[in-house]
Formats: sequence, C-alpha cells, structure tokens
Amino acid sequence: MDRKRLLGMTPTQLKEAALAAGLPAFAGGQLAKWIYQRRVTDFSAMTDISKSGREALASLYEVGTLSPIDVQVSGDGTKKYLFPVGENAVEAVVIPDEDRRTLCVSSQAGCKMGCRFCMTGRQGFHGNLTAADILSQFFSVDDAASLTNAVFMGMGEPLDNWEEVKRVIEVLTSPWGLGWSPKRITLSTIGVLPMLKRFLDESRCHLAVSLHNPFGEERFSMMKVEKAWPLRDVVELIRKYDFSGQRRVSFEYTLFEGWNDSPRHADALVRLLKGLECRVNLIRFHRIPDFPYGSVPEEGMEAFRDRLTRGGLTATIRASRGEDIFAACGLLAGKHKSK
Repeated sequence: MDRKRLLGMTPTQLKEAALAAGLPAFAGGQLAKWIYQRRVTDFSAMTDISKSGREALASLYEVGTLSPIDVQVSGDGTKKYLFPVGENAVEAVVIPDEDRRTLCVSSQAGCKMGCRFCMTGRQGFHGNLTAADILSQFFSVDDAASLTNAVFMGMGEPLDNWEEVKRVIEVLTSPWGLGWSPKRITLSTIGVLPMLKRFLDESRCHLAVSLHNPFGEERFSMMKVEKAWPLRDVVELIRKYDFSGQRRVSFEYTLFEGWNDSPRHADALVRLLKGLECRVNLIRFHRIPDFPYGSVPEEGMEAFRDRLTRGGLTATIRASRGEDIFAACGLLAGKHKSK
C-alpha cells in the first residue's frame, strides 16, 4: 500500500492523519511543528510523540519530501536542482544576490500554454505537481534555511494548478508553517483569467504577468493563450485591484530582435499600462534551437527602457542569471545534464 504524504497538509488535515494512526488529536499540531518548523523528515526523530505512535504513523504515511537527483552550479553562483516527480523531472533554481536567496519554483511538469520561445512550453504538459512536490523544492535545496524570497516562475503555469499552489502559499505564509510574509512571494502567469481573479482575491502575494507584446495579433503568434485570455482583458481585471500599497504588479517583457523591440511596441506598451501602478521588467532572450528571433543588443534594450521611462512607466532591465547551466528565464526543461 502506498503511504500518503504529509507534506502540504494543514494542521486540520494533520490532525485527521494523527487520529487515523490512533494518536490523540493534538498530535496534528506536533506534526505540523516537526515538518514545517523543524524540517524533520523521519518520524523516528519526532521525540515528543510516543514510539508506538511514530511506528503507527510510519506504517501509514511518509513526510514526503523529495531529494534532488542533480545539482548544477553556475559561474555566477546560481544553482539549478533537478527533482524527480513520478516518471518526470522538474527544475528549481536558487538565485543568490547579496543578502537575498530567491527560489524559482516549478508548479507543473511541462506546461500546456505552448509559448513558442519557452523550452518548458515546447516539451508539452506531463502533469500537475502536488503541494508536496512543490514544497520539496523549498525544503530540499542546499539554501533551504536561508531562502528569503520565492518566485513561481519555474516550469509550468502556476494558475493552471492553482489549488495546489494555493496550498503551498498557505504553508509558506501561515504561523504554523514557515511564517513568511506574502510580500516575499511572487507568482508569474500568462494571464489565466478565471484563476487570476481567484489569486488576486485569495492571496496577498505579488503578481507578475508575462506580457511580451502589446499587440494582440502579434502576441497570439507566439502565445496561443492570447485567444482564450486576451491581454487587454487581463490588464482590465488587474486595474480593478489596488497595487498602490505593499502589493506589487509587474509585467515581464522578453525582448526579441525584430519582433517586439520597436518604438511602436514601446509606445503601445505605454498606452496599455498608462495609469496603472506597475513595473515593466525587460528580460534578455536566451537563444533556443529552431527559433527565428535573436536577442536584442544591450543598447537596444536600454533604448527601449528609456522610451518606456519617458512615457511614464517604471522600467528596468533584469540581470540574467544562470545562463551557462540553462537556468535562465525560458530555459528550464527538466532534463538531466547527462542527457
């Protein structure tokens, strides 16, 4: 019989698990403390639970933390981890930056969205990750104890797996879990409208929207989701929420030479986002096989940024990290280096 995984369960669910193992109800709170605050993965180490209780738990459950099967280290200090998920594998990236350690988290094996410029999207969809699969990325990296931030920008579309991602955010931000502030978490999406509204209503985390082209027809040529959830509808929904305080919204804009880097695109972006309290993050494109467009030179990126700034937008060029180990934006593919 396959044992159930406790990682990702709430105290209420852990209480039910404890009762099923013949333990008193308060053991659920003990389990939460051992798993989330003390990061213990072996029932035998949970010393305030009786030996017979630990044995009963071990017969029915496992904590369920996965260990990485491969780690690669970039010349800039970025680390990429490969985690097994069933017959598939997913990648998570730890990005160090002075006193910050940001974890780039995957939420799916592959992706349904099929964006032409993304290596994850090119491999197709292989399944949603469970809350335990996602939390393993937080608990099993070398820098687990020193992580300061998390971005759901790894493999997959987080809002296409919102129920599991929501459970993860609950664990991360609850006092019984890791106790993080929602301000430490950013979720990136192409704009899955029904779930985007739920995310905005049900969490206080920051939002990042993958925009990449302000013209609907042009965006559709690279991002087929534009047909189901047009960018203008996404922006219209976002305008209904308050981002003037501690919660932030940003728009991710990867620049491709000859496709979306002209003054015409910059001006349309200004018109689209005018009056919205936001930031535009300009991202360098990392060339991938069988793709018609290349990267925009540095001076072109700076000119695009400056035009947005003159139009009244806050725009920055995001530093590229981990390109030498294929850990940069759009390059995650969940493949072992030996393959």
